[in-house]
Amino acid sequence: MDEKKYAELESKISPKPPLARNLFTAFITGGTICLIGQGISVFYMTFFDFTERTASNPTVATLIFIAMLLTGFGQYRKIAQFGGAGSAVPITGFGNAVISAAIEHRSEGYVLGVGGNMFKLAGSVILFGVASAFIVALIKTILVKFGVVSW
Repeated sequence: MDEKKYAELESKISPKPPLARNLFTAFITGGTICLIGQGISVFYMTFFDFTERTASNPTVATLIFIAMLLTGFGQYRKIAQFGGAGSAVPITGFGNAVISAAIEHRSEGYVLGVGGNMFKLAGSVILFGVASAFIVALIKTILVKFGVVSW
């Protein structure tokens, strides 16, 4: 059987994913994570006198920490199974990726196992995030220097 016939047969036999249900659960899960993040941000602004701008960093750190705790206790997997991309796209997906790789390799030791594999999944996110932030900051600096924009 050639590849084309196999692909046709596979498309006929394979069950179609429940697209509408998957979109709905991803939306609900991602929206709930964002709602929790907004609540944490308001908490920091109310009780710690942060501004809206300065509350964002501790809010992100708190969301990552919560995701890491939930992953460590085995609960984030249940959220991810329900919400799919709704749990992977927000910053909590980053925390889950970091800690799940560390937990998976802990039997190899702290240095070679946990330390060596912790950023296996999230390393590319960190690398390209830092690189793109540098490029954007460089462009902004050049534009401000030559008076194209003012900040």
